[in-house]
Parts: sequence; C-alpha cells; structure tokens
Amino acid sequence: MGTVVLTMKAFVIEMFLAVPQINCDVKAGKIINPEFIVKCPAGCQDPKYHVYGTGIYASYSSVCGAAVHSGVLNNSGGKILVRKVAGQSGYKGSYSNGVQSLSLPRWRESFIISESKPKKDVTYPSSLTYSSARTPAAKAGKCLYETTKANAKPSVPGTTAQPVTLMQIPEAEATPATLPKPSLLAASATSSPRLQPFGHRSREMGETDLWKPGAVLLDAGFVPKEELSTQSLEPVSQGDPNCKVDLSFLIDGSSSIGKRRFRIQKQFLADVAQALDIGPAGPLMGIVQYGDNPATQFNLKTHMNSQDLKAAIEKITQRGGLSNVGRAISFMTKNFFSKANGNRGNAPNVAVVVVDGWPTDKVEETSRLARESGINIFFVTIEAAVEHEKQHVVEPNFANKAVCRTNGYYSFNVQSWFGLRKTVQPLMKRVCDTNRLACSKTCLNSADIGFVIDGSSSVGTSNFRTVLQFVANLSKEFEISDTDTRIGAVQYTYEQRLEFGFDKYNTKTDILNAIKRVGYWSGGTSTGAAIHYALEQLFKKSKPNKRKLMILITDGRSYDDVRIPAMAAHQKGVITYAVGVAWAAQDELEVIATHPARDHSFFVDEFDNLYKSVPKIIQNICTEFNSQPRN
Repeated sequence: MGTVVLTMKAFVIEMFLAVPQINCDVKAGKIINPEFIVKCPAGCQDPKYHVYGTGIYASYSSVCGAAVHSGVLNNSGGKILVRKVAGQSGYKGSYSNGVQSLSLPRWRESFIISESKPKKDVTYPSSLTYSSARTPAAKAGKCLYETTKANAKPSVPGTTAQPVTLMQIPEAEATPATLPKPSLLAASATSSPRLQPFGHRSREMGETDLWKPGAVLLDAGFVPKEELSTQSLEPVSQGDPNCKVDLSFLIDGSSSIGKRRFRIQKQFLADVAQALDIGPAGPLMGIVQYGDNPATQFNLKTHMNSQDLKAAIEKITQRGGLSNVGRAISFMTKNFFSKANGNRGNAPNVAVVVVDGWPTDKVEETSRLARESGINIFFVTIEAAVEHEKQHVVEPNFANKAVCRTNGYYSFNVQSWFGLRKTVQPLMKRVCDTNRLACSKTCLNSADIGFVIDGSSSVGTSNFRTVLQFVANLSKEFEISDTDTRIGAVQYTYEQRLEFGFDKYNTKTDILNAIKRVGYWSGGTSTGAAIHYALEQLFKKSKPNKRKLMILITDGRSYDDVRIPAMAAHQKGVITYAVGVAWAAQDELEVIATHPARDHSFFVDEFDNLYKSVPKIIQNICTEFNSQPRN
C-alpha cells in the first residue's frame, strides 16, 4: 500500500511540474513570458520553420527551429530553456545543424536558447501566456478561456486534472517589459557561421503530427497577435555579408545526362541555394544551362533570396544536345557578369561548372580568357571517364587545364551522382572564402603600391613635376579601389613626409589628382631613412592579403646607409623596385632592389626618359605575379 501511495504522489508532483509543449512553428514573439522551459516536438529542422540570427535569435524565429540551429536540440525534439533579451541590430544568418538561419537588419526583441537546466530559486511557468488578438468570429467571447474535457475523469483518484489555460492579453499588457542586453557569452558557442551537410529530413514518411497546443487557441477564433501583426511583413534577409560573391552555375543540360541525373543536379542547386543566404548584401546567384548552345536561365539580379531562387531552380527544364562546356564558358565570360545582369563590381565573380563525364569541346583556352577577365572557375566533374573511356575524351585532364591551380582547390571529382550532395559543404566554403579566390586576383588589381619619391634639391621643381607624371603613368595601369590595388606615397629629403596612405583614396581619379597636388620639398638625400619610414608609416597598414610593392625613385647617392633598411623591406615581404635617374648610384639601386636586381632596378640618364621605363616595370610586375603560387 505504501508503494502505491508513493507512486501516486510522484505522479501528482510530475503533473504539477509539467513542461509546456509547443509546436515547431511557434515564434518566440508569441509568448509573453520572459523566461520559460518548453518541450519541442520532433521534426523542427524543416526549412519552413524560419530562424533569424545565430546564437542570439530575433523573436520572429521559430523557438524550436532556433533550438536545433543552436545545437541545444537535435531533430528528435526535447526540452529547452528560453530567455528573452533585448532586440538588436545585425542578426547574422548561418547554416548549422541542418538549419539555415537568415540574416535580419534589426528586430525589437531577441531570445537565447540553452539546455533545460532549471536555475535555483527560479519558478518556471507550467503554462505559457500568449499574446493574441480576437478575430471577428470570437468577438462575442470572453477574454479568458479555459478548455477542459467535459466528461474527463481524474487520472488518479482524489486528484483533479489541471485544465489547459489559454489567456488573451490586452494589447497594453502584451508589450514585453524592458529586457536585458544580449549576453555575448551565450552566443559565443554558435556565433561563427559555418556550413554543414545539407539535406537532413525533418520527418520520416508516415509519421503523424504531434498534438499542437496552439490548435485550441486557433479553433476558438484567436490569432496570436505576433502572427497577425507580422504575417504580411515577413522579414527579408539581406544576405550573408561574409559570403559576398557574384556566382554563376554552368549546369549540364546535355542529352547524355538523362532526366534522372538532371533532377539530381537540380536538387544539388537547390541545396546550394539553401546553404547560401542569398541577398543584396551577400551572395547572388544565376544559372547558365548548356547543351549544344548555352542559355541564361536567370541572371544575378533575378532572384534576391534563397526561397525564390529554389522555386526558380525547380522550374528549369533540360535543353538536350552535346556537352559544349567550352562554348558555355565563353558565353558566360562575354555575357553573364555584366552590370545589366546584376554584376556588382565590388564582389568576386565566381563560376561553378558542373560536368557529367567530360565535355564534347575544349575548355582550356576559354577558361584562361575567363580567368584573365577576373572570373574564378571551379569545376565539379561527376562520373569522370574511366580508363577504357578516356579515348573518347576530347581534351585529357580538362579540369586541371580549366582551373587556375592544379592543387585540387578549384576542382571536385565526384564518383557518383548520388554522392553529389556531399560536395555542397566543401564547395560553398571555398566559394565564400574570398581571400583565397586567387583566380580573380591579377597583377593589376591585388597590390598595395607605395611610391617613395626623392624630393631633394638636386631634382629641381621642373624635374619633380616630371617624376610625378611618371608616378601617375604607372598608377594609371592599375585597377584602383579599396578592394583592388591601393596607392600610397612618401616624399623624402633629409626628412620624410607621408603624402597619402593606402586608405586615403580609392578611385583612380582621386589618386591621380592627389599625385598632382604633391608639393616639391627640396633638401638632402637620406634614402635609407626614407625606406625605413615607408615600412613603418605606409606598409605597416597594408592589408594581409595584398602584395606589397615599393617603387623608389631617386636621382643621387644616399647620404645614409641603404643596406639595412633595404634588407628589412625584403624580409617583410615588400617587393622593391628601384628607379634611378642621372646621378643615381647603380650599385645602391641594386642593393635596394629585390633579387634578382636585373628585374627590379632601372636606370635612365635623364628625367625626360622616365616614361620609357613604365611598360617594362609593369611587365616585370605582372611576370613576377604570374610566376608565384597564390594558394
């Protein structure tokens, strides 16, 4: 008898400490309680349950979807602790644990998810308070509803079952109280956006839906206030700023691929669209389909979010014909990345070429032209030719000939179409790593160039203007912007002066005007001190991923030692070109210049001949750039 009593008491205690259960689509903003424990059902990984943010989530997010994204829950559901915090700006989207969260510029309220470990001395509600609004069907009703089962018998004799209480809160009461600022510590575990394998199913076939607590509320004629006020104002993601690329997929529509594999290819594209947070501040994506001839399915500006992009991918139909990849790459180079098609100019151009087997034309030359146009080319080859099929391949090793490096970074060889989905994660990581997109970096758009200009008395005013024209002629050859080549200048005599740094001007027009405004100083010639000054005041502020070029122009022997400063420049990775005029000491020029000196030191007998060395300097800069590994 004692055992029965103890069991009955435990059941009653558990009933009173019952954790409220919510549905996958319940948004945090619907719930008034500032802190609560809830139980989520299985299947909340489904993309239809939208999540906004990483670590700290906008209250417009699905509570349970956010729990899966954060890693606190897996797709089988469970209990979580939810704490409301203040709204913030800049919710960052990311792909984590099979859930793609979206970016959001700002929202009025946030929340944080953690494991359901109750805090001491904190009482958590056994039922949740929802903010709601009355619909016309419920105008005659009361503001407080209790739903009980009319003929229900208590589960245990002598006890009374607790009714589920759903409260309608007047609008004034429904406004959340002032909330604490988000804790950076709480978000740290998930704040780094990362890609994970996409495509986990949210619910197995035939699995029935669990009981939905919100159903009683809706059946009674109520629509939660949060849903009513925002359902027509769905937040639109601006895109992931950490993956700002203009992306073109060249997909195989040839007859040899067949309908089944074409569908798998479309699913692969949809997976990519889901993994990428498409938007005007992040990645944009268009598609070119090739067969006998290529055609643009849609360009970069056609679809500005992942949902619309996936819907458009689903509608693509197969073209048929041969597998003319080279023709498609040429078409893409000439037509796709134009301003009219949505090319932004300040985002890297990336093309991913998907090939079934092997192309029916050559790709090496067209790919080279694409790369020289600043396009990063990735090749994804599925079911490549086996040994007895290689005799049919038009261009052996075509993928290695198409990409800018043969180290495997730009090419993927997928053994089977059924394994294509596994390529999504590594491909997107590489596409989004803009610092390693070496193919779009050329000798003209990837350097920080510092001019070190002799302004000593021996130069004279007229010749100094000729030197400045020489500096302008060199600068004109480069693509100048904050993300491309940047220009800085130092003038020296006995002393040194920073005329302008790398971050001062970011257009070619502004740079050329700044060069014109440089005033002649006059004085002695301390070249060694000038090199040291340029390293400290100019190149110390160079970007890590930029090549550092110093171009020094002098007309005489230095009053101080140049060896130690020149050696320091070489050790710091600054490629130094020394240009001497008239009385410049050629042995000093060779010491200053990067090895081999014959490629980095130049001498002209008079100032008026400086312009003749411009083409040779540019040629040597580009030759050296193209000979160096960039990965």
